[in-house]
Amino acid sequence: MSETIAKQSTVADDSQNIKNPRLGWMIGFLFVVSFLGLFSLVPLRKIMIIDYKLTYPSGTATANLINSFHTPQGANLAKKQVRTLGKLSVCSFLWGFFQWFYTGGEDCGFSNFPSLGLKAYDNKFFFDFSASYVGVGMICPYIVNISVLLGGILSWGIMWPLIGNKKGDWYPADALGSLNGLQGYRVFVAIALILGDGLYNFVKVMGKSTAAFASQIRSRRSARTHTFAIDASAVSFDDKRRTELFLQDQIPKPIAYGGYLLLAAVSTATLPHIFPQLRWYYVLVAYVFAPALAFCNAYGAGLTDWSLASTYGKLAIFAIGGWAGAAHGGVLAGLAACGVMMNIVSTASDLMQDFKTGYLTLASPRSMFISQIIGTAMGCVIAPSVFWLFLKAFDDIGIPGSEYPAPNALVYRNMAILGVEGFSSLPKNCLTLCYVFFAAAVLINLLRDVTGKKVGRWIPLPMAMAIPFYLGSYFAIDMCVGSLILFVWERINKAKADAFGPAVASGLICGDGIWSLPQSFLALAKVKPPICMKFLSRSINLKVDSFIESLSR
Repeated sequence: MSETIAKQSTVADDSQNIKNPRLGWMIGFLFVVSFLGLFSLVPLRKIMIIDYKLTYPSGTATANLINSFHTPQGANLAKKQVRTLGKLSVCSFLWGFFQWFYTGGEDCGFSNFPSLGLKAYDNKFFFDFSASYVGVGMICPYIVNISVLLGGILSWGIMWPLIGNKKGDWYPADALGSLNGLQGYRVFVAIALILGDGLYNFVKVMGKSTAAFASQIRSRRSARTHTFAIDASAVSFDDKRRTELFLQDQIPKPIAYGGYLLLAAVSTATLPHIFPQLRWYYVLVAYVFAPALAFCNAYGAGLTDWSLASTYGKLAIFAIGGWAGAAHGGVLAGLAACGVMMNIVSTASDLMQDFKTGYLTLASPRSMFISQIIGTAMGCVIAPSVFWLFLKAFDDIGIPGSEYPAPNALVYRNMAILGVEGFSSLPKNCLTLCYVFFAAAVLINLLRDVTGKKVGRWIPLPMAMAIPFYLGSYFAIDMCVGSLILFVWERINKAKADAFGPAVASGLICGDGIWSLPQSFLALAKVKPPICMKFLSRSINLKVDSFIESLSR
């Protein structure tokens, strides 16, 4: 939405389609949209958790982890894991602090070390010494990290250099950084991969959900038709106890329905004041369809552990953006509608995951629901406040090549532009490439499913491949270093790697993240790093030396 991102698009960058972040409206926006998802599916929690017995793999895994802490062995292991996490957090924090001293200028510091050579560095292939990305690589499955690296090699290693040679033919030679130039290929080909992957998984999850839903209805009808009694011994004592406690603390349906209707009414009246382009009837239509979409997403997540909140958000971008039109701020309306829809759909799915965890750990559903409301309210203040702190501390947030490039911001804005203006703004042959990569994403996913787990687990993920198309491969190399560390550790001592790998990875991520807060305070206080460590080629270094010598004469 911001002017910084709009300037990179160069299309629909007028005042109607720009809204710069301000702390007041961000907090207000989150408060009026974040609670609807919590109320939308509360009446269906018994159906989802007990009647349909949906797995919710992440919620189940969390519950098993919590339950394991309440055994003597689990408690002892947990203490060791916490100590490991603390040590690695301190190390990661100190490493970030040490690096800061050498970043006293543009492109300075260890994060710009051309570890694979200057030519590779120009094409975004280098190791940037990021503890966070190494930690992420240790947590992510191997196939995700390999997919990201393959995407970087395909795009920055092959495609962009070849398309760069077509400068002046396929796109204007002076269109640097514009969507009419090479940047357009980077952004829209990545979007095509993301949309192809998202559409395939959307259809797949919806198909599974529909089939499972129909099967549940048939089995319930069959149970009513037959008169035999269900053997009570088939249900374990633990399950009986869980069900009893889960149904004890009911959240009254009038509160759930009334809460949703009240919040929807307040939100419908308020959002057009925050985003004038988002008319009240756009919001009303979104809230009519939101519970159904939230149910579909929560049901699919219960079966597959795959939340498609971002896909529903993209649907809102195209639907509302196209409805509003270019002349009436359709880009901004689509982006705002995306935020509304993603908030509802994702929070509803997350709440069901938490209910599953609570069911398995004998936690009170009412307490969990109230805790979720309190946590959401805290997030509505804390999240935008932290973002605002970063925005004020770092002038280059959202700019490619900066420490915080925010690639999804440009991707989502350009999706909104596509929804409003169509394909007329794309450079030559870009649409053809988009079709090819969209189809490739669908076919790769189909191949993964058809070949089965044994072969399919070696086939790359299109969604992961799309990320470096715009950003570059530097973070993919960091993540692969994390994978390599974990791989070697597993070969040496698999039991220890399984027990402490997540703690080490989390420590690397946490320490680096915590360092960003004092770093932002230093930036706000105008405290600059004292040293600039830069890497130059021999020829440029000779010129720099000659220039310095001429100054000293």
